[in-house]
Amino acid sequence: MDPSTYKADFGKLPDGTPVDLYTLTNRNGLVARISNYGTIITELHTPDRSGQKGDVVLGFDNLEQYLKGHPYFGCTVGRVANRIARGGFTLEGRTYTLAINNGPNHLHGGLKGFDKVVWHATPQAGASVRFEYSSPDGEEGYPGKLDVTVTMTLTDANELRIDYSAVTDKPTPINLTNHSYFNLRGAGEVLNHELMVAADRFTPTDATLIPTGELKPVRNTPWDFLEPHPIGSRISRLGTDEPGYDSNYVINGGGKSLVLAARVHEPDSGRVLEVLTTQPGVQLYTANYLDGSLTGKGGVVYRRHMAFCLETQHFPDSVNHPSFPSTILRPGETYQQTTVHKFTTR
Repeated sequence: MDPSTYKADFGKLPDGTPVDLYTLTNRNGLVARISNYGTIITELHTPDRSGQKGDVVLGFDNLEQYLKGHPYFGCTVGRVANRIARGGFTLEGRTYTLAINNGPNHLHGGLKGFDKVVWHATPQAGASVRFEYSSPDGEEGYPGKLDVTVTMTLTDANELRIDYSAVTDKPTPINLTNHSYFNLRGAGEVLNHELMVAADRFTPTDATLIPTGELKPVRNTPWDFLEPHPIGSRISRLGTDEPGYDSNYVINGGGKSLVLAARVHEPDSGRVLEVLTTQPGVQLYTANYLDGSLTGKGGVVYRRHMAFCLETQHFPDSVNHPSFPSTILRPGETYQQTTVHKFTTR
């Protein structure tokens, strides 16, 4: 079959704004469905080792459920993904105050981040859609007008490729990522998924998940995934208040060209996910706060550790850590980064 993109209605916001759902299909029959509300990846169907296709991301059946609130299923998060300590930062002598929406900190762009806006969508050749959003100066407390483009492409190499770009008219922090929750078996816990993270170091945090500034070796710690092993095999040894992983890794060779950040193998289905990125970090999150209160696609009740996230990114709270790779975008510059999710079996 030829690669294709198909647009369908996905409902309306309370103010009447229409929302669309785009279905991308590659030559091998892989299918991704993406809404222009939050650029949410609502479905991603990939084959297991026997060729049987299954949906490997968590989400909902309809727009109404997304509008009721959710833990960032499948969306683009920004203007700054992850946490900013105490909801504030200083840039060029001016202090900016942001929403406090995660304990004492700012998380994923604030009360109405990029995950809760309708993006302008333009289908591209083949199985691809370009999403555009213009964030006005002062939105959620951030300086500068920021024009963002996110292009999602389902390639014939069985990759979901996400290309990001942005320009601004004032210096501003930016850190975009996709927040898909993956389960390569399609059901049950993910603690038996075998994970490799290509990172010798991670950024330890305080009790509120703000980095201390240290880059700590993973060797001889529960954060060591340099050799693949089940996600859950050391999870009880973390010794933190978190009931699972919620940690940023410093990708070996990351921040320049496209490199392998992580690989996940699910033994029962044989599905393999490789995450490649140009970003310097990746956040491993094991769906620690899915508590059974959300019912997803097909009536499945979502519970703790039923998914994992691999959020490619700059490090959390980078705007307050001069030693971390900078997240500041300035006028005349173009923010560009790419993340690829490649699916195979073995």
